[in-house]
Amino acid sequence: MIETFYTLHPVMQAFLATCMTWLVTSLGASAVFFSRQPSRKMLDIMLGFAAGVMIAASYWSLLAPALEMAESQGSVPWVPAAVGFLAGGFFLRLVDKFLPHLHLFLPRSEAEGITTKWRRSTLFVLAVTLHNIPEGLAVGVAFGAVAAGLPSATAPAAMALAIGIAIQNFPEGMAVSVPLRREGVSRFKSFMAGQFSGMVEVFAGVIGAATVMISQPILPYALSFAAGAMIFVVVEEVIPESQSGNHADAATMGVMLGFTVMMILDVALG
Repeated sequence: MIETFYTLHPVMQAFLATCMTWLVTSLGASAVFFSRQPSRKMLDIMLGFAAGVMIAASYWSLLAPALEMAESQGSVPWVPAAVGFLAGGFFLRLVDKFLPHLHLFLPRSEAEGITTKWRRSTLFVLAVTLHNIPEGLAVGVAFGAVAAGLPSATAPAAMALAIGIAIQNFPEGMAVSVPLRREGVSRFKSFMAGQFSGMVEVFAGVIGAATVMISQPILPYALSFAAGAMIFVVVEEVIPESQSGNHADAATMGVMLGFTVMMILDVALG
C-alpha cells in the first residue's frame, strides 16, 4: 500500500496525507464523548508536545531541505531561506492581526483581530484554524518538492513530516473540543468544532503542493515560508497557551519530547 501511495501524483499524495492529519484532529476532538476527559495539566503537556513537533519540523523537514535546494540551484543558500522564513512569519502576523480569533483559555474580552460579535466557540475554532494553515501548507509543499527530483526532497521525508503533524494534531483537536464542552457546549457541537479546525489543512496542503510544482525555483522559498509560518504560530500562540496554566515545567517537558519525536521521525524515515 505504501508503494502504491508513492506512485500517486504529488498533489494527490498531499491531499491524502492532509486528510490523515485531519482525521487525527477529529480523533482528538472525539475525547468529548468519553466520560473522563483530560485535565488542564495534560492539555498543557500535549500542547507543549505539539509545539516541539512544529519546531523540529520547521528545521529538519523544511529549512534544511530549503538550504540544500538553494545551493543545488546555484543560489546563495541562506537568501531563499531567510526571505521565505521572514515572509512566512509576516504573512501569519497579518492573518493574526485581522482574523477574529480567541486563544485557548482566555476570556471572550481578549479576542484578537477585527472586532466582531461572533460566538466564543467560533473564535476558538478560528484560533486553531490559524495554527493549522502553516501545518497543511508544510505537508503540501514537502510532497510537491518531491516532484522536483532533488536529493533533499524525498517521499519518505514528506511522509515523516505528515506523520509528525498528525501526531501533534491529536492534542490540538482535543484542546478545542474539551474546553468548549466544559463551558456547556453539547458534546456533538464541541466535537464538530474541534474536527472542523483541522479541515483547513487539506486545502492548504493541496494549494501548497500545486503551487511548488508550477515553478521549481520557488521551492526553497516555499519550504522556508512554511517554516516561518509554523514558528510564528508556535511562539505567538501554542507555547504561551501551554504555559498559561500552573504547569509550565510539565508543558516545557512536553516541548522537549515533541521535538525529540519529530527529530527521530525525520532522521529515521527521511
